[in-house]
Amino acid sequence: MNLCLLCDEHDALGGMLCPGCTKATVVRLECMPTLYEGLRPFLTPSSAVSQGRGGKGGPAPLPVVESVLDMRGVMVGTLEDWLSAVREERGMRQLASRPGVDGRLAAAVAGLLANMPWVASAWPTAGTFAGEVRDLARSVSSVISPPPPPPPRGARIGNCPAVDSSGALCGAVLRLAPGEKAVRCEWCGNQYPPYTWAQLKTWIDEDTGARDAA
Repeated sequence: MNLCLLCDEHDALGGMLCPGCTKATVVRLECMPTLYEGLRPFLTPSSAVSQGRGGKGGPAPLPVVESVLDMRGVMVGTLEDWLSAVREERGMRQLASRPGVDGRLAAAVAGLLANMPWVASAWPTAGTFAGEVRDLARSVSSVISPPPPPPPRGARIGNCPAVDSSGALCGAVLRLAPGEKAVRCEWCGNQYPPYTWAQLKTWIDEDTGARDAA
């Protein structure tokens, strides 16, 4: 059985990368110039950085954000290194470096895309290569489009005091979600509208006391 070197799923075609991982790698490579350009606005330091205690005679602020500059350099260097490894493995002459960083990135992407059929079907290092391309794309995307913060979980009320037909206590954590008028247990489904909250607190306090005493 042939397994994809990236996702470990069965590959009916018997290559090094399954069709899905091959396509995803191609798309990530094609997006690299756009991701590289997307980092440009983040190169300029925030004006808030210079609002601290600055002082006369202190070091002048850097004109760029080093971490973003380094990330752009890693993008170019990583893809160039992989293209060099592919060409060496295939016995191909190494290409002369293109002028300008943008030109180097474009040349590396074009070279890797041109070799993707061989990489996916025959290169034993294809999994490591595809994994690095995936991780690189994710790292850059996390700067350009960071994931949204998780939704608020709501105020913690206590543990659900509901008892089922067997006499077992639910005990799941109760939360009052933002904008909700009633407390609802996500585990057993019991709801506690506002007029029951005084009794609910009593039940919760009783259950807590019983657990502490046990």
